[in-house]
Amino acid sequence: MSTVPVWKRPSIAPKPALNTRHIRENPDLYKQTCIDRNYRDQQDNPQEIVQLSKGLNHLQRNARDLRQLRNIVRTKLASTPIPDHVPGTDTDSQGGRLLAEAKQLKEEFGKVEVQEDDLRERIEALAKDLPNLTSTETPIGREPRVLGYISDSSNAGLSSLARNHTYIGRQFDILDFEAAGTTSGWGWYFLKNEGALLEQALVQYALSVAMKHGFSMVTPPSMVYSHIAGACGFQPRDQGGEQQSYVIAQEQRRASPDQEGKPEMAMAGTAEILFAGMKANTTLEARHLPLKVVGASRCYRAEAGARGLDTKGLYRVHEFTKVEMFAWTLKDEEQVVFDAMLAVQKEILSGLGLHCRILEMPSTDLGASAVRKIDIEAFFPSRRLKNEGWGEVTSTSICTDYQTRRLNTRVKLGTAKAEKEITPGPKATIQSSDFPSTINGTAMAVPRVIAALLENGWNEKDDYVQVPEVLQYWMHGKIQIKKKAT
Repeated sequence: MSTVPVWKRPSIAPKPALNTRHIRENPDLYKQTCIDRNYRDQQDNPQEIVQLSKGLNHLQRNARDLRQLRNIVRTKLASTPIPDHVPGTDTDSQGGRLLAEAKQLKEEFGKVEVQEDDLRERIEALAKDLPNLTSTETPIGREPRVLGYISDSSNAGLSSLARNHTYIGRQFDILDFEAAGTTSGWGWYFLKNEGALLEQALVQYALSVAMKHGFSMVTPPSMVYSHIAGACGFQPRDQGGEQQSYVIAQEQRRASPDQEGKPEMAMAGTAEILFAGMKANTTLEARHLPLKVVGASRCYRAEAGARGLDTKGLYRVHEFTKVEMFAWTLKDEEQVVFDAMLAVQKEILSGLGLHCRILEMPSTDLGASAVRKIDIEAFFPSRRLKNEGWGEVTSTSICTDYQTRRLNTRVKLGTAKAEKEITPGPKATIQSSDFPSTINGTAMAVPRVIAALLENGWNEKDDYVQVPEVLQYWMHGKIQIKKKAT
């Protein structure tokens, strides 16, 4: 028999407010969403929620009946003499009979409450496992839809002599995978010399562009409670059971079996999780939305893929620097903020001179929280044999209220909502509060962009890498990366 304790959600965790009513009213929609997004294990959850909800309604009716009976008994007791000896032992008197009945009703009511709590927990657990619904803009299946391109490709026709970024990085002494293999293992790396400078330059460049577009800068922690990550749609393991995050072991000793151990923590896979968690258990003012933040952080991914072309060098690693954008917004302004994030991404990549394509991602590629996702892929000369050279460098997602409902982040509407109404017609009933939508987007995935810059900026004839003009200020005026003198 296992001695490993089963930990429930810690008491400090935000209490989710899931829209189970919408699931009950649209079980087929949610089932089809699970099928379209390859959540096969969850496709029966909606119908199970419907059945459990019927059982819960039955219990709630029983509870109401018992409550009414208890009230009747209390009213009678108030005007009935009670025996002086131990209550409930004299069933011959009217007072004794009423006390006995009151005790029995209390016990029955307690049992019903326990059953109700159990059903609510089961319904909540089933609802939490469901992915968000899917936008009508999202292609169903596995194939993305090309929306457009950024810049022209000067390297798309390179000969087979073109080297990948790992070769270039080693030749110019700016990447060291062997030393990292000794200190940390496969999937880690050292950035050296101009490589380290390039990382800092890319971070500063991305932050400057985002801040110019109205994003406020925030530096998040690197560690996060696992229940916060889970509320954002990130689980320790993916649908295939592969480990996704690094969980931090904490001492779980408790003074008593009823006492909680320390909440589980993990290394954050993206600043999106920390940004979303910033406003957990918080009510925002509608007049302050959209609230847009951007920040640089170290990110940690336990899963770095199977070894091969897709994962050589910097393309897929366990730890990396990323600049992330995040926003809370009213539901009717989702698209405006989404487009604004895309505009930031396009400006950044265009300024770097990278040839990219913009993709509307298919349903099977969406994370649990997203209803819609647009990726931008850069061209990597070394990857021409895989995906025609394309590799993801940014991603932008609309998550509606998936995260805010799970984190209990609300927005106070009031008159501010009415002021933002632009559609003429009769006034709708204004709610006092609602759950805002969240949007997230990559401003800079540093290692992949370094890889793309090395491969696309390499001058094979003269053996140097051209530094994009927008980065030269943060590279101390360096316009080329060359081999070190021996």
